[in-house]
Amino acid sequence: MFEFIRKHTKVTMGLLFLLIVPSFVLFGLDGYNRSDQNTAIVARVDGQDISQAEWDLAHQNEVTRLRASMPSIDAKLLDSPEAKYASLERLVRDRVFAVAAFQSGLVVPDQKLQRLYAEDKAIASFRLPDGKFDRAGFIAQAGMTPEAYEASLRAELATRQVMLGIAGSGFAAKGAADTSLNAFFEKREVQIARFTTADYAARVNPSDAELEQFYKANQALFQAPEQVDIEYVLLNQEAVTKSITLNEQDLKTYYEQNAAQLAGNEERRASHILIEAPASAPAADRQKAKEKAGELLAAVKKAPDSFADLARKNSSDTGSAANGGDLDFFSRKSMVKPFADAAFSMKKGDISDVVETEFGYHIIWLTDIRAPKQKTFEEMKPALEADLRQQQAQKKFAETAEAFSNAVYEQSESLRPIAERLKLELRTASKLTRAPGPGATGALANPKFLEALFSPDAVEKKRNTEAVDLGGNQLLSGRITHYTAARALPLAEVKDRVRERLQQQRGAEMARKDGAEKLAAWKASPATAAMPAPVVVSREQAQQLPAEALKAALSVDAVGLPALVGVDLGAQGYAVVKVLKVLPRAAPAPAQAQQEQTQYTQWWTSAESLAYYNVLKERFKVDIKVSRPAEQKAGA
Repeated sequence: MFEFIRKHTKVTMGLLFLLIVPSFVLFGLDGYNRSDQNTAIVARVDGQDISQAEWDLAHQNEVTRLRASMPSIDAKLLDSPEAKYASLERLVRDRVFAVAAFQSGLVVPDQKLQRLYAEDKAIASFRLPDGKFDRAGFIAQAGMTPEAYEASLRAELATRQVMLGIAGSGFAAKGAADTSLNAFFEKREVQIARFTTADYAARVNPSDAELEQFYKANQALFQAPEQVDIEYVLLNQEAVTKSITLNEQDLKTYYEQNAAQLAGNEERRASHILIEAPASAPAADRQKAKEKAGELLAAVKKAPDSFADLARKNSSDTGSAANGGDLDFFSRKSMVKPFADAAFSMKKGDISDVVETEFGYHIIWLTDIRAPKQKTFEEMKPALEADLRQQQAQKKFAETAEAFSNAVYEQSESLRPIAERLKLELRTASKLTRAPGPGATGALANPKFLEALFSPDAVEKKRNTEAVDLGGNQLLSGRITHYTAARALPLAEVKDRVRERLQQQRGAEMARKDGAEKLAAWKASPATAAMPAPVVVSREQAQQLPAEALKAALSVDAVGLPALVGVDLGAQGYAVVKVLKVLPRAAPAPAQAQQEQTQYTQWWTSAESLAYYNVLKERFKVDIKVSRPAEQKAGA
């Protein structure tokens, strides 16, 4: 039901997200203050400047946050001009709300802040055994002092209060919502005459002279892209692992310290009697269950051989009761902690006291212990080598990565020294383009690496690229060995493509001309209109109509139907739409109507929030001095 609406409100909801989610806490107010204030000014809020350095810091922290939450996100997307501009908008938004909170006298009481600290598990983790706060540990982890964090948290909470007056009180009258929703979901009966480019393109038969003329006028369409041949080195976990050298004594020490763990997990077999009493049950019911378990325990202690019979008659665990309570073999991790702690502390043949878990009360009879056979050092040596090598490689990777990054920069004229020093393979690849080629995989298909390869420094000076982080403990650097500039392909080589392009262009022109003429004729004499059979369309049921045609069909004034309208479909041709009548929407079910009312209220609140933010921007004289990427591109 709401899929179409969600698609058409993506921009609005995205703006609501921009308004509601503060970002102070992501990098702290002190992050702003440490910036170099002498750099270029990119925006101004209430007379206060925002510098390029502050923008760069805000974007860097936003990228770090997004990569941490979405490791598979495309790095090129995060570094795009659009993403960087969005970071600037967020920074401006934070400043606007901070100024609004300050001027409105919004403050966060100490009691509320203390309550947040008490509920924050991350903060609790910095408490030392003696109850004192680990200030040094907090600074190392958070990258800011506790005082700066508190200031950022106060600012964030005050900022939220600015918008809560709007976002927290959104309301839409049912009558207004019904009117809007009924109009949005209405259906229309239409006839669509299509004038398709492909039908007209088939009639176009250009001469050689026309092909040559079109080719000369549009040579940019028929170019071979620039290409590079490269050499490159890849540093990954596997390469570091290969460089690790182990000695016999290290392996033996590791064996002695971890033999039991490496051999496998011990398993135990037990039978139990469960008297069910969920943790959510009333205290009286749990007490009653506990008493019953105590009575059964006394009976078992008196006659241990009666355990299986008592389990069959009394255990609430129907799965094991039929087998006298037998649970077969299990590992420690497969049982809830209180049960596992009891079972793995007993000796074979022992019967436990009453054990309380979230399910109720248990009596456990340990019937068997199955410990894995301890392997000798020689038997485990290959596995020990692999395991220890992997552990040491993980520790060594960060150190090696730093050496790799420094070396490709400091010895920028060649990759061979770093390859020899770290024992990495110096690989080659040819005919790479800015976009991944067909079948390209791995590093050679990574957009960030390709972007680095085609940077001016790499192309003009043949220097090593920076160490590109591919994620997953992988660093990559490449160097161009041969560069081929983009070039116009000869007409003889691309003649078929030229013909196809020209046919498409002229076909679209012919379709538009024929469609417009038909529209004029049918408007002048409606009885002559030769239209296909009617179809019913709506925003939910587009009937495979192009978006432009659907929009036109739903936009025609309902007064004075039937009505004809022409639609330019660009490269696809032309369409004439005849709207016959409007079909009212059927009344939705009560549950659906309620859901729609809630959704409409959210949209209305979003619009009000955006309007309020725009008022604040005007009040505080917001001036963003950097053009949006799309605007910048349009003016280029």
